[in-house]
Amino acid sequence: MSDPRVTYQSFAATAPAAQAALLAMGKAVEEAGLDKQLVELVKLRVSQINNCAFCLQIHLNVARRIGVPQEKLDLVATWEEAGIFSSRECAALAWAEQLAQLPGRSVSDDAYAAVSKHFSESELLWLSVAIANINAWNRLGAAFRFAPPTARRSAAA
Repeated sequence: MSDPRVTYQSFAATAPAAQAALLAMGKAVEEAGLDKQLVELVKLRVSQINNCAFCLQIHLNVARRIGVPQEKLDLVATWEEAGIFSSRECAALAWAEQLAQLPGRSVSDDAYAAVSKHFSESELLWLSVAIANINAWNRLGAAFRFAPPTARRSAAA
């Protein structure tokens, strides 16, 4: 494991307004009414893609606490082949992958049409906000190598 470049605590102390803004964005997603287990699966998948151990551990902790089945946690990295995710979860995970892997390309009309079959416009907007939020957290956590929290202490994201 690589040593942290900056601790999460140092980030929070140095940039409290940024931390508060990211936390507020996450809170807004929570209050929007999307299924919490679905949102946690999406956050896990995006954190895997972005190699953010800090966020991955936080969202594993949260997912376990809210009752996401262990088999889904074990197989979220291979969700397409797993055969245990609902069509709505698969649509959300595919959309998450699209938005997590944007550099150099845009999101296709086909991808938008596919996810739109499973989510209302409002739900899709909030799902996209959740993905944007975890992407922002991942970029901070990966850049500064925030140490992953233990199962007992979960920080932010």
